[in-house]
Amino acid sequence: MTQSLIFAHRGANKEAAENTRAAFDKALTYAIDGIETDVQLSRDEVAVLWHDRFLNKVGLPGKHIDDFDYAQLQTMDFAAHFSAGTEPHCIMTLQEFIDAYRKRCRLLLEIKNRDWETPARHAIKVRQTMDMAGVVIDDAIMVSSFNLASLIYANQYRPGFPLVYNFEPEQTLEDARRVLAEQPFLHGLCLPIESLDEAMVKLLRDHGKCIAVYTCNSAVEIDKALELGVDILISDVPGKALQMRDR
Repeated sequence: MTQSLIFAHRGANKEAAENTRAAFDKALTYAIDGIETDVQLSRDEVAVLWHDRFLNKVGLPGKHIDDFDYAQLQTMDFAAHFSAGTEPHCIMTLQEFIDAYRKRCRLLLEIKNRDWETPARHAIKVRQTMDMAGVVIDDAIMVSSFNLASLIYANQYRPGFPLVYNFEPEQTLEDARRVLAEQPFLHGLCLPIESLDEAMVKLLRDHGKCIAVYTCNSAVEIDKALELGVDILISDVPGKALQMRDR
């Protein structure tokens, strides 16, 4: 069995503001295998990196990324919430991220499609992400989403691209069995660590699928993922996960 790959969750987000260049660069001071990040769309259709539904962290409670054009987002400090005196960081575009990091590690791009967005905007976000990723060799860039319809569309747009379906905590082994039967194009599933067990691992292995887990931070969670032999372990503390994997 090959060893589990360690992915930094939104960069080294305990040491720098998540989804900023500072967090990504800090993550790469460790011997990580990859970085996970989140893709949203500004009002004027620029793909940018941001996880949350709202902009509370930049002092705009109740507002969304898509309430603002990219030029407006550039004026905001997306690191100010992290700690007093943190160096300001503008929002990062997906294109900037891919250009800066695709040659340095593997990338997992999670497309955040929101229920208030139109299907047309969902499709734009998928197409932009796939186009920016371009030609991918050896799963060096993967795309994931909690929105299965987006992944089905992505497969129609770019057949053969490695697409990972993110499971919610309430989804079960039976849900996984059904999804794998109905959507055989899926490269794999990304599961909450609490949902991972031997039965789920066996199902995914029997289907030849990639097994990713989120978000493994405690020693117990990291140990569980490593013992069950996941392919990708996503962690807020990548240095700790690496130390446990390589001990």
